[in-house]
Amino acid sequence: MFSDLPIRKIIHIDMDAFYASVEQLDNPDLKGKPVAVGGSEKRGVISAASYEARKFGVKSAMAGNLAIKLCPELIFVKPRFERYAEISKKIRKIFYDYTHLVEPLSLDEAYLDVTTNKRGNPSASLIAKEIRKRIYDEIGLTASAGISINKFIAKVASDYNKPNGQKTVNPEEVITFLEQLDIRKFYGVGKVTAEKMYQLGIFTGKDLKLKSIDYLEEHFGKSGSYYYYVVRGIHNSEVKPNRIRKSLAAERTFSENLSSEVFMLERLTHIAEEVSRRLLKSNVSGKTVTLKIKYSDFTLQTRSKTLPYFINDSHLILETAKDLLYQETLSNSVRLLGISMSNLNTETKKPVEQKSVSVQLKFEF
Repeated sequence: MFSDLPIRKIIHIDMDAFYASVEQLDNPDLKGKPVAVGGSEKRGVISAASYEARKFGVKSAMAGNLAIKLCPELIFVKPRFERYAEISKKIRKIFYDYTHLVEPLSLDEAYLDVTTNKRGNPSASLIAKEIRKRIYDEIGLTASAGISINKFIAKVASDYNKPNGQKTVNPEEVITFLEQLDIRKFYGVGKVTAEKMYQLGIFTGKDLKLKSIDYLEEHFGKSGSYYYYVVRGIHNSEVKPNRIRKSLAAERTFSENLSSEVFMLERLTHIAEEVSRRLLKSNVSGKTVTLKIKYSDFTLQTRSKTLPYFINDSHLILETAKDLLYQETLSNSVRLLGISMSNLNTETKKPVEQKSVSVQLKFEF
């Protein structure tokens, strides 16, 4: 199966309840207590929940008013993204002590290719263990890790022994691991896709493996070939150390629904300023402005406009967002507004090419 494929040693590091853990780190009074970052008892959506809160069913993307019903003792904390970014930089600095092939997915997770590494350590498992220990000793946070031959399996494995654990799927264990895997655990299979697979009699990786590529493409389109190959341990995506940002956004959920466009414009001004600040900080500009509107009944609408030139100025962003707001009549009162910039000038930059590393199937992992 693997003889003709590049076998890499990939680590996926995933911080444990990152935002909530940072809040507990900075405020000892929050340690051991159910904490939700973002949201509130009345409004808003939770960005992260501590493990103490998760025991009650509280999770990210959940409405604050539902979370408080599940956990009456829940403590809401305002997010501090600059602080999270500061901690994230310290964590990445540790990663770079082991390899230059680091692909951050977000502030709290990243892929590392340690097939060849700066420490000359042949064991990816020991490297992951050392990295997790350093994060705890030097920063005070716990992390979990998945280790395997490709990014897909490493990411799935990192969720197995959370929090503060790791799982290695050795090359000779890959096929058995994937065959026994619940289809819901496959990265890229969401709730809707899982339900569709259930209807087709696909519950595990073994069930998925029985389907032909034509069958999967017929029922799942382009994703069908992806499912066909990953369940066979084939996923050749390399760790890309210069992952290019494709969009940048900011949004706000309001304590009360807005029905007046005058009040919406006031909020959009602040959102446009925040988007501009982030663009300038990243030294990028964009051509496409997208206005995101979530109504009081939770229906979502987006409106976009592509300009003939790149912008990052808050006034130009706001003017474009205003045009989009007035583009058509609002169907209901509004609970959330957001602005995103895409079609960024970074997309013209080509990533540095990474050479594949081929090694024998039997090697220390």
